[in-house]
Amino acid sequence: MDPEPAPSTKARAVFVLGLAALLTGAFVGGVIPATLALLLARQVEREHYAAGGYLLGARWVRRGRRLAWAGLILALTALVVATIAGLLHFAAAPGGQDFDPGTD
Repeated sequence: MDPEPAPSTKARAVFVLGLAALLTGAFVGGVIPATLALLLARQVEREHYAAGGYLLGARWVRRGRRLAWAGLILALTALVVATIAGLLHFAAAPGGQDFDPGTD
């Protein structure tokens, strides 16, 4: 007899972590939940393959993985924008040593 299909609790966790990564990605805090979501998604994919189709939740894993990647892209974009803003601020500051007039 075949077992009954069972929902995967890790699949929902991947989705929730991916959603947290997307929501906090612009503040660079989304890197940690995104990384956890991607690592957990890899485990869930292995479990789904080993279960032979009797473990449900592949759709939640795909959605969570997409959200995690979107969170990582948002965090990377925030880092690039902050770096460019910092460089522009540094470039606008007066540089070098400023001597009084008449100093050799």
